[in-house]
Amino acid sequence: MLRPGEPIPERARRPARDFGKLSMNCQVIDMARRYGWTIALTRDDSICSLGITALGFDQPPPHLYNSGTLCEGMYTATKEAGAALRGGRRQVRSRRVPRAPGGARSTARHSSPTWSCVYANPAQVMRLTQAVAVEDAAAGWRRRSRGAIVCADIIVTTMQTGQPQVILPCSGDRIFGQTQDHEMAFAIPWARMDEIIEGSRARTGAASATRSRSSWSTRRSCRRGTWR
Repeated sequence: MLRPGEPIPERARRPARDFGKLSMNCQVIDMARRYGWTIALTRDDSICSLGITALGFDQPPPHLYNSGTLCEGMYTATKEAGAALRGGRRQVRSRRVPRAPGGARSTARHSSPTWSCVYANPAQVMRLTQAVAVEDAAAGWRRRSRGAIVCADIIVTTMQTGQPQVILPCSGDRIFGQTQDHEMAFAIPWARMDEIIEGSRARTGAASATRSRSSWSTRRSCRRGTWR
């Protein structure tokens, strides 16, 4: 995320200027992860009302934001349910510009990433979750993705809590962001990246040892006819 007054990198693509179309947060994340592009999304590039409010580009009238109108018919059946859903969503309070650096090489060119988001299958997300638990079993799991407006979970919740987030892709992420049915996501504050990497290494070794013991025990049980 770019802070107020921080210049947008010259090499960054801008959806309105370079693509001739406005984009959504989920689309920008998708293009960055698939093509390795660095993309800057400002208010002038955005079209999704839910994403715009989540990132603090606009502050809609309180009656509109709090009434649940923005979610009714899309994520919820009623305004009341929509209000409850929106009430659990975090918002960026200061104006920042999302920048989506794609790929390891382009990320390395930027001095201070704010967060990273990994799209993976459930088994891989499980491993990342376990990597966090190596250091702190209670960290980060007090909030759960609800499968709606997940750009707020990926970006805003990760930034404001400083905790990793397990992400269940929402309808917009699947339709516009091209997230596949087998994919989940895992958002990581950049400040905790080294911890996640070390935790992953520790869990990989432990999992390999567990599989070896389990396989040996299973083979022995089968030979004895005691397998259930």
